[in-house]
Amino acid sequence: MADLKKIACDYIDELTVDLGSLSDDIWNHPELGYKEYHAHDVISNFLEERGFQVERKYKLETSFCARFGHNLSDDLPHVAVLCEYDALPGIGHACGHNLIAEVGVATGLAIKQALQRADKPLGKLTVLGTPAEEGLCGKDDLIKGGAFEGVDAAMMAHPSQFTLSKPNYVSMTPVTITYRGQAAHASSYPWEGLNALDAAVLCYNNISCLRQQMKPTWRVHGVISKGGLQPNIIPEETELQYYLRTPTEPELKVLISKVNNCIKAAALATGCETDFKYSDKHYFSLLSNATMAATFEENAKSVGVAFEQKDELIRKFGGSTDMGNVSHVVPSIHPKFYIGTKASNHSKPFTKAAGDPMAQPYTLAIAKGLAMTALDIFTKPDLLSTIKADYHKDVGEQA
Repeated sequence: MADLKKIACDYIDELTVDLGSLSDDIWNHPELGYKEYHAHDVISNFLEERGFQVERKYKLETSFCARFGHNLSDDLPHVAVLCEYDALPGIGHACGHNLIAEVGVATGLAIKQALQRADKPLGKLTVLGTPAEEGLCGKDDLIKGGAFEGVDAAMMAHPSQFTLSKPNYVSMTPVTITYRGQAAHASSYPWEGLNALDAAVLCYNNISCLRQQMKPTWRVHGVISKGGLQPNIIPEETELQYYLRTPTEPELKVLISKVNNCIKAAALATGCETDFKYSDKHYFSLLSNATMAATFEENAKSVGVAFEQKDELIRKFGGSTDMGNVSHVVPSIHPKFYIGTKASNHSKPFTKAAGDPMAQPYTLAIAKGLAMTALDIFTKPDLLSTIKADYHKDVGEQA
């Protein structure tokens, strides 16, 4: 087993230059969700050239599925390694998805190299391209399309300011709120108008007041995205965009109910009509599989990865990811990893750091840790049984 892990890690070392060039290529060609045509092609080419069977445009226009060992028995474990590669508008790869793609490719190639050198078949491997993580919840589309059927464990890793094996990602749903009133001359005949901007402002203030009675781990944040045309016209239509976040799915339902009352109250007070639409897809909380995370942490430490020890960072309230959705259907891990900067994600300094060669040693060490974790799953049947028991326990607690 140690030999297989060494084979995997050595292969990542052999590919260091090529993997860095792949990451740079994606970083230099930032693309928004569902439009990652360049990233889709260059990653697919990279994997095909190194022996994977790649199905392009897999279920989605910019998704791909690279397979190895899928002709083997269904009794053998099936591990999926996920890649993300969408960027953010205006600031490029400010969440480092070029590095996520690199980790996924490096991990997949290392696992494949080790499986080929094993003295017997050990399992099946998928490297899955998952577009549109940023705000569009692309993995939910892949789940509904059956992309995770038959998968026993899924893994990926995300660049960050610090390294955690079990980061705290939470449930999130977007909502669009519209108010419709009646336009009128704001000076001559204001009494003939119904002010949709007043309704939007009241809604904003209602939700702000609600925060006093919200749990410390709940979040509601938003903007007025449409406020009116000009000052001498009473605004006839306005719009707000909000995100609602909670640590668990049951809590999200409670928060949605409270916010709905805030929305309706503003309409009632101003005489406006309102409609509000929650997204058809929402981000589930991340259920980091405890056994997988512990196995990954042990493996990553063996190649020099240092994990955060400060309790406030370990428990830090995080953002949201559609890997959370995957974790509710397949045992999963989604560790964060330090890339040489303390800049926060979704900032211009983080964009720069994601394209900096300094990020490469951290990125490749994490790929080694993931690859060795997958090899543990393939070679230790009792480990997979424990992973599945953890998963059923976690999902049951969310019910």
